[in-house]
Amino acid sequence: MATLGAPGWVEAGMQDTRPSFQHYELSGKPGVMPAGIQDSAALFLSQDRTIPMQEPPRRMLGSLNATPSATLLLGLPANHTGPGCLHVSIPDGLFLVLGLVSLVENVLVVAAIVKNRNLHSPMYCFICCLALSDLLVSCSIVLETAIILLLEAGILVIAATVVQQLDNVIDVLICSSMVSSLCFLGAIAVDRYISIFYTLRYHSIVTLSRSQRAIAAIWVASILSSTLFITYYKHTAVLLCLVTFFLVMLVLMAVLYVHMLTRACQHAQGIAQLHKRQRPVPQGFCLKGAATLTILLGIFFLCWGPFFLHLTLVILCPQHPACSCVFQNFNLFLVLIICNSIVDPLIYAFRSPELRTTLREVLLCCPP
Repeated sequence: MATLGAPGWVEAGMQDTRPSFQHYELSGKPGVMPAGIQDSAALFLSQDRTIPMQEPPRRMLGSLNATPSATLLLGLPANHTGPGCLHVSIPDGLFLVLGLVSLVENVLVVAAIVKNRNLHSPMYCFICCLALSDLLVSCSIVLETAIILLLEAGILVIAATVVQQLDNVIDVLICSSMVSSLCFLGAIAVDRYISIFYTLRYHSIVTLSRSQRAIAAIWVASILSSTLFITYYKHTAVLLCLVTFFLVMLVLMAVLYVHMLTRACQHAQGIAQLHKRQRPVPQGFCLKGAATLTILLGIFFLCWGPFFLHLTLVILCPQHPACSCVFQNFNLFLVLIICNSIVDPLIYAFRSPELRTTLREVLLCCPP
């Protein structure tokens, strides 16, 4: 997928053979783009097709996949992918279709929660904000893909300065939506944990005002951190912060949900003993709960893991040919993140009977 001017961690190892790349004059080699920079093909508006660029555009999601020194030190050609590398080609149309599906799905979730006052509780506020984060991902992808297609068709011709400004806006949207999405997934896990282990005190601990302050803090922190990441994207510390943040969220969710499952199984066991049915009911309940937990954490890791594995390899082995095999599939990792924004409403929102009822009212334009 061609991209708009994202800084480096977006599309590792992606090759871009478009004519506009032929105009670069870098490292004293006219007409040749250094391998490391070319391999760092990006996430947002690549350079304007009609305007020669004097220097490569900053790429928020592109340069982090492979540093310029990596391939230069190896002496690898720009199109080097390594022996036996599997490259999954992702068409722009797939980004557009998945982005539109996620867009519609999450808009419906937000509309249903806003419409029904009974859903204005802390838990549904977090779910609504998760949908908004996924909505930002969808909007950014749809906008980016639409601009790329218009540029490729020659329908849209814009100045390089406008491209850079648009790139910065989309960079912030993408990065902040990713960070906020992970934060709200963690917030939902914490909310459910408190509701189970502190049932009697839940409404005094998780109040609407506290949840609103937490939501505001998450959005502010997401925007500020994404701005810093974009500004200092060349620094390894940025990648370390992102990878560490993902690992913290993963461990937090795993620990909380496993503890909740353990408590639920103990509770079911106690009820079964009271009714003198010590085996069948609790065993079936725990197996079902374990399956649900495996699906929940499995989808989270499957959708987000490859992206952060990519960033980890950029830190650990940017110069290793084997790592370039991972770098060149960055578009696939982005598709998985978009798929996560499609799956999130199915896991966290549509399982609620009241939300489904409200959703039908929204779709049918019926009064509550």
